[in-house]
Amino acid sequence: MMLSRKMPLCKRMHDTKDSNKIEPSLQSLQKFVPMNYASYTQEYYQFAGKKIVIQESIESYGAVVWPGATALCQYLEEHAEELSLQGAKMLEIGAGPGLVSIVASILGAQVTATDLPDVLGNLQYNLLRNTLNHTAHLPEVKELVWGEGLEQNFPKSTCYYDYLLASDVVYHHYFLDKLLSTMAYLCQPGTVLLWANKFRFSSDYEFLDKFKQVFDTTLLAEFQESSIKLFKGVLKWD
Repeated sequence: MMLSRKMPLCKRMHDTKDSNKIEPSLQSLQKFVPMNYASYTQEYYQFAGKKIVIQESIESYGAVVWPGATALCQYLEEHAEELSLQGAKMLEIGAGPGLVSIVASILGAQVTATDLPDVLGNLQYNLLRNTLNHTAHLPEVKELVWGEGLEQNFPKSTCYYDYLLASDVVYHHYFLDKLLSTMAYLCQPGTVLLWANKFRFSSDYEFLDKFKQVFDTTLLAEFQESSIKLFKGVLKWD
């Protein structure tokens, strides 16, 4: 079972001089295209029977598809029926350039893709480019700063999600406690959290230990050659 789902190198476009060409149907969305075209490339992925075009930039962590994302996409694709993705309400934490949210949308889910303000433009562009007129539900994009404004922006009375999705959101940064509290806040009875991560540092395993204290945790898949683990988490209720 292959983890990487990028198209072969010979079929991938890296000519950035063409990165500012937009399909006619997307002319109205030009405001979402980053102005610094030279730093962006077009990368191609294949999931759910669709070729997905992602605009990426190595200048920002939030504009790159990380290995955990492709692992999570592969799992969603292979277990779509088991997970009952048709019409399921999903929120992705740290959506980055949007690959996971795009695949979930193609598979029939109602997706809310979230991230920090500085990457929302590229996220919005990629989502619309790959889902507009191609999915039953157009993904929604919302700002989410971990641990901030949760009750105001995601009130429990109106925001219920069948699934939370997260991939490679745990790495060497100082906001892991806020990430965990955000994950817990967004869960309600019945919510399932699917978290895929490449384990790189001791802090990643320390977060996993804390995660297991908050969530009933099941290891769904492990890719030993790439150090990626995929977990299912269900919030523990007192």
